[in-house]
Amino acid sequence: MKFPILNQPPAPTPTPLSSDSGAPSGGNFMPPVPRPPRQRKPDWLKVKAPGGERYFEIKKRLEGLDLFTVCEEAQCPNIGECWSGGTATIMLMGGTCTRGCRFCAVDTGRPKPLDPLEPFNAAKAVVAMGVDYIVITSVNRDDLPDGGAAHFGACVKELKRLQPEILVEVLIPDFQGRMAGVDELIKAGCDVIAHNVETVRSLTRRVRDVRATFDQSLSVLKHIDEAGRGRRTAGGDVLSKTSIMLGLGEADDEIDAALVELRGVGCDVVTFGQYLQPSQKHLQVVEFVSPDRFAHWEKRAKELGFLYVASGPLVRSSYRAGEFFLKGHLEGAEATKA
Repeated sequence: MKFPILNQPPAPTPTPLSSDSGAPSGGNFMPPVPRPPRQRKPDWLKVKAPGGERYFEIKKRLEGLDLFTVCEEAQCPNIGECWSGGTATIMLMGGTCTRGCRFCAVDTGRPKPLDPLEPFNAAKAVVAMGVDYIVITSVNRDDLPDGGAAHFGACVKELKRLQPEILVEVLIPDFQGRMAGVDELIKAGCDVIAHNVETVRSLTRRVRDVRATFDQSLSVLKHIDEAGRGRRTAGGDVLSKTSIMLGLGEADDEIDAALVELRGVGCDVVTFGQYLQPSQKHLQVVEFVSPDRFAHWEKRAKELGFLYVASGPLVRSSYRAGEFFLKGHLEGAEATKA
């Protein structure tokens, strides 16, 4: 097992059962060790089932395009809200990830070879959706020499060619610390580049794949900040963004330290959301964090100088409320420069 299991009590020593108890004879019967009961979700985490004309329209359109969405693959609780509002997060390079983070619902395994036409088909699909702000992400592809950066960049370039005014946010892997992959996306014309630290420093080893480190993620965010200055199509800065899950056992001083480090490398945007266990094989929820605590971290992050903070139990990295803010900020920055 790659990681120790969190919050599992030591298994009790079983008492052999006699043959007249109904167990197999021989005294070797071991009763199954019961799992601790899952915590019941509080009311503030309950959402309506997705529906509405716009939701089903996007669902049908995506089904016919052979594309993956992180909305579905990662079981995002906001899928109904976002799709009903006309936005979706497209996931490139298939639905199989080369990493095995213990919080993530995306399948882990050996991915299929890249489809060279995917960047162009995905761009056409996004344009057909009629949105003016799109988030594009991908699985980790450590099997590729460049981590899939060129494939990622080709989609962004095609999007900008087909719809020059569209604002593009990309949520990227760490490319194993190779900053050439980040440069590829800056050159492609991204407006916002996000890379998630996911959790605090002390929990990184247990929550994320062994190949993902807190310092490596900080270096990616620092490079986005430095290399993206003045590199947007309109001459503005490429914004850097990250996300932190709460409820995995992190302490308050660790969250605060993470925020200080993130601002120290120039990260512009941070989002906080509640970790939810996708299945029994994933990490268990240690705590359901109250909305008041999320409000506290939003206030603290703003005090530290983050440009924008989205913080709430159901907030995710690709959250449409944040997209609306960033769209307004980017357009306002262009107008000011003009």
